[in-house]
Amino acid sequence: MNSKQGELIFRYGAMGSSKTANALMVRYNYMEKGYKVYLLKPATDTRDGKDVIKSRIGLEAECEIVSSFLDRIKQITFTDHSVILIDEAQFLTPEEVETFAHIVDNLDIDVICYGLLTDFQSLMFPGSKRLVELADQLEEIPTLCWCGRRAHFNTRFSDGKVVRTGAQVMIGGNESYVPLCRKHFYEGKLGQFE
Repeated sequence: MNSKQGELIFRYGAMGSSKTANALMVRYNYMEKGYKVYLLKPATDTRDGKDVIKSRIGLEAECEIVSSFLDRIKQITFTDHSVILIDEAQFLTPEEVETFAHIVDNLDIDVICYGLLTDFQSLMFPGSKRLVELADQLEEIPTLCWCGRRAHFNTRFSDGKVVRTGAQVMIGGNESYVPLCRKHFYEGKLGQFE
């Protein structure tokens, strides 16, 4: 059994904060140290294909869907040099988050999740909420509003206007979302996207 104690870590940030790039760089660092890295994403994230994680700056890697990974978990032999990285963790179900917490506690390996904290209405995603409740560490990956203030609102827009209603999940990137500070989120000022 491993002598270290695993941790459930949630690294969150607004859209455009380089969460995916960070996850892929962390993957590389672990692999360089000889770790077996399990790179996962929920099936909800279809933007770059089923089995690929890709950052806006062009970094990418093959991944596995969370549900497939959990289906075969009993066949996996983890070592003290194993780590699980999950991108788009806001799309995890609360039950999946609990399963990963049990993996951390029972196998003493790290599970590091990257995702949004809140949706376009500033409401927590169910997966993010459960991560906040269970994580050993919460780490914000900061980004800026167009005005230079800290951005933590994932603002959905269409035709130069802020969208305030609709489905919680709408897969999109820079064409549909912009990170804003609280002031500009409430004012509906999109800066360069207006």
